[in-house]
Amino acid sequence: MSKRVAILISGGGSNMVSLCEDMVGEHPARPCLVLSNNPDAGGLAKAAARGIDTVAIDHRPFGKDRAAFDAAVTDALERAEPDVICLAGFMRILTPEFTARWEGRMLNIHPSLLPKYKGLNTHARAIEAGDTEAGCSVHEVTAELDGGPILGQARVPILEGDTHDALAARILPLEHKLYPAVLRRFIKGERELLNLS
Repeated sequence: MSKRVAILISGGGSNMVSLCEDMVGEHPARPCLVLSNNPDAGGLAKAAARGIDTVAIDHRPFGKDRAAFDAAVTDALERAEPDVICLAGFMRILTPEFTARWEGRMLNIHPSLLPKYKGLNTHARAIEAGDTEAGCSVHEVTAELDGGPILGQARVPILEGDTHDALAARILPLEHKLYPAVLRRFIKGERELLNLS
């Protein structure tokens, strides 16, 4: 029986699409839900067009009450009964209670070579630091922001004159390869680090 995967997004959902495109045929999982904190997220329409259930829970009415927002997300997830949750550009910091509830079953993709550059503006920070390479990482989600066990990484060289946008554009196709590859392995119980280039 296929495992059930819920995907959380905030925007256009390009990583969500790459995950869903991979979850076909002999793949051991299928998407069961795409959830967004942004009702206008373009990824919701892309998921619906694929016949995937969608839910939008606007974070703004919750104000600073992260726990209440996370509880609403948990309610929606529990109805969908996912085996695995993939954060794919979900731009909300989750409470320790939420991460504890789903620990061991939740993945995230982050646009840096963790443990470097947790948080935002990762490409600009790598360029400013004079790094020779950048990339992306897939990791398990824990209460520590971008701090869980790293399951996969992909790297690109930083070129002379690189801008944030240029570097991001070169890394995004690697994200689309890395995340599906790590998810396949994760569902089979494999936790060894996967390196792509």
